[in-house]
Amino acid sequence: MRHAVRARDPQPGERRDSYARHRPEATVLYQTLAEHWPAFLEQAEETGGLPRFVVREFEEYLRCGILGHGCLHLVCRCCGYSQLVARSCKRRGFCPSCCGRRMADTAVHLEQGVLPAVRIRHWICTLPWGLRALLGYDRELCAEVVRAFATELDRSLRWRAKRELDLDSVARAHTGSVVAIQRTDSALRLNVHLHVLSLDGVYVRDPAGELVFHELPTPTHAEVAEVARRTAERIEQILRAHGRSLDPELAQDEPHLLCLDEPGLAACYAAAAQGISLTGDRAGRPTLRLIVPRDKVEAPAGEVDADPPVAEVRGVNVHAKQVVDGRDRNQLERLCRYITRPPVGQDRLERRADGRLELTLKKAWRDGTRALVLEPHELITRLIAAIPPPGFHLLRYFGVLSSHSSLRAQVVPEPPADCTAHQPPPAAGDQLPLFAEGDADERPARRKRWAWLLKHVYAADLDNCPRCGGPMRWLDFVTAPDELARLLAAHGLGPQPPPRAQEPPRGQLRLPLGA
Repeated sequence: MRHAVRARDPQPGERRDSYARHRPEATVLYQTLAEHWPAFLEQAEETGGLPRFVVREFEEYLRCGILGHGCLHLVCRCCGYSQLVARSCKRRGFCPSCCGRRMADTAVHLEQGVLPAVRIRHWICTLPWGLRALLGYDRELCAEVVRAFATELDRSLRWRAKRELDLDSVARAHTGSVVAIQRTDSALRLNVHLHVLSLDGVYVRDPAGELVFHELPTPTHAEVAEVARRTAERIEQILRAHGRSLDPELAQDEPHLLCLDEPGLAACYAAAAQGISLTGDRAGRPTLRLIVPRDKVEAPAGEVDADPPVAEVRGVNVHAKQVVDGRDRNQLERLCRYITRPPVGQDRLERRADGRLELTLKKAWRDGTRALVLEPHELITRLIAAIPPPGFHLLRYFGVLSSHSSLRAQVVPEPPADCTAHQPPPAAGDQLPLFAEGDADERPARRKRWAWLLKHVYAADLDNCPRCGGPMRWLDFVTAPDELARLLAAHGLGPQPPPRAQEPPRGQLRLPLGA
């Protein structure tokens, strides 16, 4: 569900938590897609069209958060204060609100139920340019590449632990990691890369049989380079098994199945990966950029590390500088939100006076590029590449943190008991449970409620009435156009609809008098 709309605000000020509903129709992203998506789709149909999962992503986004496409009616049981909650698309491609909800929910899950209170190191692995469009759709190949890096990282930690702890075998050391797959970079180019939260050490059983965590020193440049080198070798073996290679002269001449089955999608992936325009006057040319002089580009702050844990080997770039103390759960949750963040930041997208779009980068590139100037169709092309295909998992677990590990229960933290995470807090007047104790489905809910997440992240209380503090409860979920129009008009959010047609009493026949 979406954020709440205040109707008949009890005090013409603001809520005590200064909360306001997100209005997608007022954003540059929504306005651009509402205006240009139909024409883009019509043009794509001329070259074979786009797959259903892409079309549905855009169609659902254009209905997401719009009260006129369906909403939930909430009423306070104590004072009658009412508010409306718009439906959400629940997609995982580029919708800022739904992807933000997924980000917050995943971060809470990782912090409360997966990552133990030990030191965590953030590893980043970027891949060769020639792989990025291919990994964007081929989920089996992407899974093998992810597994290759996770395996080499596990191997590196085990051998380092054997040397540091004087173990008789690497099999005694147990590692764990969580891999989040990001599909785009800050310029919205198709750039499949990996964010890995790895336990910065190993678990070893002591003489009493208990698992004990041992921290390892910061990896050296040589150790990170070894991980990058072995990962590159594994990736080349995987590509050869699939009949492909990073070297164009060694690759097979047959086009990828995606080019044969979905030529429109393959063209979007290729353009988004290369950062070029797909259609229009600049077709095949790089996107326009706004550049500042190099002397004005801010240099990285902090001291220069003489032996940085960063390396690049044959296009595989590995970065392992960031580390957090797992006992600082707030910082750990912020890091989890960062690695699972949505691809589009609303505050970075602006409309220029000439109708084009300006996408500001998070930080200037080395050549001074601070922003991109995109045509609407260029933005749509890059958003298409940001949508993961069906069955493309964006989060993976390895080592002792994976579900099939026999040691997982001894490592992961016990989630705090919070009955309000999946259902509103109990209040007077609630319906009694329909099942006797032990008969109800005891499986835990997969997702936490929007209201709970908003309170957890932003301290915004949407479970209670802003007027009297009473419980807000569902009254109705409205989807019929006539009912929606009347409900919005009653809340001052739309024009007054015509009166409802009066139906004849049941059992009474209409006689054609005067016919």
